[in-house]
Amino acid sequence: GGPLWKLSGDYLVEFNYGADSSEVSVNYVGGEQVISGQPEPTVPEPEPTVPEPEPTVPEPEPTVPEPEPTVPEPTCGAGTKLVDGICQVVKTEEPKDGGGCLIATAAYGSELAPQVQFLREIRDNTVMSTSSGAAFMSGFNQLYYSFSPTIADMERENPMFQEAVRVFITPMVSTLSIMTLADNGSEVEVLGLGISVIALNLGMYIAAPALIGFKVNRIIKSRK
Repeated sequence: GGPLWKLSGDYLVEFNYGADSSEVSVNYVGGEQVISGQPEPTVPEPEPTVPEPEPTVPEPEPTVPEPEPTVPEPTCGAGTKLVDGICQVVKTEEPKDGGGCLIATAAYGSELAPQVQFLREIRDNTVMSTSSGAAFMSGFNQLYYSFSPTIADMERENPMFQEAVRVFITPMVSTLSIMTLADNGSEVEVLGLGISVIALNLGMYIAAPALIGFKVNRIIKSRK
């Protein structure tokens, strides 16, 4: 049928050749023209590729340094103090054998007073030169320094009390001159003269006032 015969039906075909012409009636049974052959493959267009996003590296967060753990300071008990994080015993300095003569210093007004220097020389050069004298001074200092600071403060605050103490201790200071007769380092002489001085002071400060008081009491009673 060719491309002109698309639908089935009767067709009139005319032939012309020179002056001759003829017609032929044709009943065409058919359909649409079919073109044989495989169609060219259609290449699908590539889909547009979306570029993958570049991986973003997160910025590191600023690191805050952790605070160092603080160790609480220990609580020190009585008689101790904190030194370099350790509780240590507080050493209380006891009055040494060569400590000051507090009562005499306050009574005479200065450590440079002759009476005070004399007492210090007798103690350090004579009494402390022997083992018995050192033992005596060790026990005496424990007793003496237990009350002497209080009496010395009272002397400095009250001039009348200072004068009374000066009068009271002057005889005792005078009796200590006996100790100058002892040779330094002689146990026998220091011990013997020391006992003599103690006995003399007991007689002056205790026995004599007691004897005087006893006699005065007898005189008063005899007059009644």
